[in-house]
Amino acid sequence: MKVIPSAFLALLLFTSQLSAVSTLDLPDMGDSTGTLLSPEFERRLGQAFLNNVRRHTPILDDPEIETYIQSIGYRLVANSDNNMQQFTFFVINDALINAFAAPGGIVGVNAGVILNSATESELAGVIAHEVAHVTQKHMARGAEAQSKMSVPMMAAMLGAILIATQNPQAGQAAIVAIQGGAAQAQINFTRANEQEADRIGMQLLERSGFNPRGMPGFFEKLQKQSRYLAKAPEFLRTHPLTTSRIADAKARAEVFPINKKYTESASFDFIKAKLIVLSSKKPEDALKYFEYRIKNEEFPSNVAALSYGYALAMAEVGDYDRARRQLRALLEQDSENSSYLLAAADLEMKAGDYEEAFRFYETARNLYPDYRPVVLSYSEALLKANRPAKAREVLKHYGKYHEPDLTFYNYLTRAEEESGDPVEAGIANAEYYYLSGETRVAIERLRYILQQRGTNPDYYQEERIQARMAYYQEDLELERVMLKK
Repeated sequence: MKVIPSAFLALLLFTSQLSAVSTLDLPDMGDSTGTLLSPEFERRLGQAFLNNVRRHTPILDDPEIETYIQSIGYRLVANSDNNMQQFTFFVINDALINAFAAPGGIVGVNAGVILNSATESELAGVIAHEVAHVTQKHMARGAEAQSKMSVPMMAAMLGAILIATQNPQAGQAAIVAIQGGAAQAQINFTRANEQEADRIGMQLLERSGFNPRGMPGFFEKLQKQSRYLAKAPEFLRTHPLTTSRIADAKARAEVFPINKKYTESASFDFIKAKLIVLSSKKPEDALKYFEYRIKNEEFPSNVAALSYGYALAMAEVGDYDRARRQLRALLEQDSENSSYLLAAADLEMKAGDYEEAFRFYETARNLYPDYRPVVLSYSEALLKANRPAKAREVLKHYGKYHEPDLTFYNYLTRAEEESGDPVEAGIANAEYYYLSGETRVAIERLRYILQQRGTNPDYYQEERIQARMAYYQEDLELERVMLKK
């Protein structure tokens, strides 16, 4: 799979040469984006982009990795001057180095960024740069040039460009068809946009307790790396780096105190180790990697994370006994480490010992009852073990106090269906489609419950269904209004 281009390019690029990258200097027109590109329009555009990404790219659905990248993103957003903007952060299972932002606060990070970051601050620097593009409305201002395009038109263009990443000829044909003879234009982040994203991003890093030197450090590493590659990393093509820009970023970083202690979580090394296993073409490759690192580094600072990755790799190759011994040794050193507990539970699920797996899950749940990776991993395991009623109980308890997401509703749909409650399954399924941006399908799903013989929703269920249908219908009407733009 080829990595998708920057979201800004993906949404706004009309091009006959998709591989070419050019810049267009945009005048400072003030903040008119609130009128030409309304927050609601931008939200829907972001949703359309995210839906296309889900269809065309392998988004990592590992709850632990998802929650980790979201924790960094939300930590940065909380310290921004525009923290009312809604954001969605996710990881794409692609070892190439790239990150991108889209309207509506959509921020994607390739696994390659995490794998090539030496510290958490370097990773946070890349995310902070993308967050700054959103908070400074760089994409919205660029979209003004195409303000006559509707959400479906932009989404269709995005789909064509995503096709082009897989099949350039087919993608180009789709683009030409969509354009209908319209003039072509190329819009990229301007140099000023990039420098502003660097400046704001470093401020976000410092405010959030990350080392602001992480950003120029990662950029400098990328530039050095590109000298030895036939093809520059995608991030360099969509976020052009120059020597002067790196020098400017380094100079800005030096303004911050050099002796200040910055907060970096131990989770970074564990997430990186897990990604090495998940992104390896063959699990044996990951096994050899960790064997080499453990044997050849005298005093590795992240020895626990290396041992953890080694255990995961052993589990992937089916060496359950060695993996079990490795994880038990790690748990003896830190019995409350959530990564160890989840890995031990997953290992026992693979080995077929469900009771032992649930013992680890229950321990983790008692320690971290509201931790999303624990709740979702446990629920998935219960469904695999044909215990839908327990999965439903766990999910509903979590849903009372936390914002449900796609994975939550996916598991809840299965849990309700397998527990013999088609009405609740249908309601959960409708929520899943709504969050996926498929509002019309969500409405049809609820209508089907009311019309289908044998489902028989009770009074309270019917009231809930009618209320949600009315809400979805309002959303759909708003979409129809936007179609006329």
